[in-house]
Amino acid sequence: MDINGAKQFILQKQEEELPKHLTYHSINHIKDVYNAVCRHIEAANITGDDAILLQTAALFHDSGFMVQAQGHEEISCGFAKEYLPGFGYSQSRIDAICGMIRATKIPQIPHTPLEEILADADLDYLGRDDFQPISNSLFEELKNMGVVDSEAAWNQMQVRFFESHHYFTANAKAWREAKKQENLNTIIQKLTNQ
Repeated sequence: MDINGAKQFILQKQEEELPKHLTYHSINHIKDVYNAVCRHIEAANITGDDAILLQTAALFHDSGFMVQAQGHEEISCGFAKEYLPGFGYSQSRIDAICGMIRATKIPQIPHTPLEEILADADLDYLGRDDFQPISNSLFEELKNMGVVDSEAAWNQMQVRFFESHHYFTANAKAWREAKKQENLNTIIQKLTNQ
């Protein structure tokens, strides 16, 4: 499996083809999730094929946004099936990658440890210090798409999302849960003051 070739190819393709109105689902998000996956790989001592499959799934997981937001996970799987054989990925490995991509669909329902890692990496920012600017970029994107029309509606949506979300891996829980709760409390405080 040529992870370096696949990485260079799909990052460049997304850099060029992701719509510019996507302020959250941009190349920055792809790289952020990839970096989060790499932290999980290192912390859990994941090696060999599993590490490569996780990294590849992170790189492809939102590539479907190049086409459309609705059903982007299946479109992303389609891209994986179309392009990854050219980089030496077998059908069974592509199937595993597609399982990880599907595990990022909200609500997240991962079925394997690798799927749990990608699901957690995709929402890693919920429990980080840089949550607010990333959250703002998602608000802008959803406002542009007509999903939300006010900051109050956005904050209510975020509270519901936070309350239904949980991390799956022990590492994500250890790294992110406390700060995630802090971030939620900040949003609740904003709503109280609105």
